[in-house]
Amino acid sequence: MERPKFGELLVYARPGDTVHISEMFRLVRGTQHILDVLDVLHRDRLALRIHDGAFSAMDLTARHPRTGELLSTVKFMVQTLAAAGELQRDLQRELTYDGLRAAEAKDNKGGRRPAIPAIKADDVRTAYLQGRSTAALARDHKVSRGATRTAVADLLPEHTAVDQDAPAQELPVLLDMPGKVADFLRTTELEPAERAALDQGVTVRRGQGYTLRVSAILAVHRQLLDRCQPLGNAAAIPAQRKARREYANRVSNLDQ
Repeated sequence: MERPKFGELLVYARPGDTVHISEMFRLVRGTQHILDVLDVLHRDRLALRIHDGAFSAMDLTARHPRTGELLSTVKFMVQTLAAAGELQRDLQRELTYDGLRAAEAKDNKGGRRPAIPAIKADDVRTAYLQGRSTAALARDHKVSRGATRTAVADLLPEHTAVDQDAPAQELPVLLDMPGKVADFLRTTELEPAERAALDQGVTVRRGQGYTLRVSAILAVHRQLLDRCQPLGNAAAIPAQRKARREYANRVSNLDQ
């Protein structure tokens, strides 16, 4: 509820306006967030229109004529559908993580398969060293010039001239983020790289809580740690301070 962009939306909107979103989880992150948002929109006399997903067929503005509270049937459906959606996202992340680990165990790399198979790549490289152009090799193997340039990338003149002194590309590091830290960061304004790392994290259940397994380069982990500085303040609850301290220790260990 304290996200800057959501605050800007509330300032811009006028009573009687309708807030349009593609699907519910573009606006909120969890079950309780949905109910809080509905209360705020009702307070400001704003309607909500969801265009896709299970919530698109529901009237989320239905309230009791006397008490003004959200109808119990609507609240039940919201909580049920939100919990199902959250479970689906968690399962997708877990399956994605398991699939990546299984592929790594088989020494398989992700991404698109090369246009020139590995069995022919050596022939292409040998022909290039013997003087054949990338255009001629592309015609010979019926592939694009880009495919042949990819196969001989480290042999190209510009690679030798430019990349010899270039620093090695930093690889992502897998780090467990306490759930309370992840919950706080989801409500915080983040940079695109930080938000992507958080959204692609894999949820691992820990009793009644959870840990978010985040894969990112060290610089992004440091940025996320800086974002959760408020959790180290005296105003934060002890569990949040402890969670941030654990996360800070894990990030610090990456520097060693």
